[in-house]
Amino acid sequence: MGTPQARRGNTRQRIQDVALELFSQHGYEKTSLREIAEQLQVTKAALYYHFKTKEDIVISLFQDLARPCDELIAWARQQPRTLEVKQEIIRRYAGALSGAAPLFRFMQENQATVRDLSIGETFKQRMMTLFDLLREPDSEMVDQVRCLTAIFSLHAGTFAMQHMEGDPDEKRKALLEVATELVTAANHPTDDETRRTESS
Repeated sequence: MGTPQARRGNTRQRIQDVALELFSQHGYEKTSLREIAEQLQVTKAALYYHFKTKEDIVISLFQDLARPCDELIAWARQQPRTLEVKQEIIRRYAGALSGAAPLFRFMQENQATVRDLSIGETFKQRMMTLFDLLREPDSEMVDQVRCLTAIFSLHAGTFAMQHMEGDPDEKRKALLEVATELVTAANHPTDDETRRTESS
């Protein structure tokens, strides 16, 4: 038996999981807190202890995803802008997204709700910050597109690849490989840098 804090955390997680499942099955607007409580086999009062509204549940899901993203951004800002660091940013971001497939499905199916709660905007801001950390400020447009596509490939893959045949671990590795290749191609050394390396 875990600590009360751990049990509370576990209940919170179960509420989030069941709510996302019901939102996907019936739609966000048509799902009530009562239905979530019934599915969990808890009283509405027990559910209220953790979340007062459906909006609170959705916001908490985005906050849980935002936390590792914010930690990654803080870490990346302290690092040199080397290719190795940028590859590590992609690797860590892929890790942060690994359990987010149901949330991405929710975003896809409930775009109006995401917009109304302003969570889409804050998520987009984090994504653009990561993009700025991956690209060089004076890089060519094609390289900027590569960096943006690396991020989008992780997002799209998290959501879309659920429906593809294959081992989940293999799919995750393939996604990471493609995103890393894009970042690597975008951060190729200039001719001057290559010449300096060769002459040293």
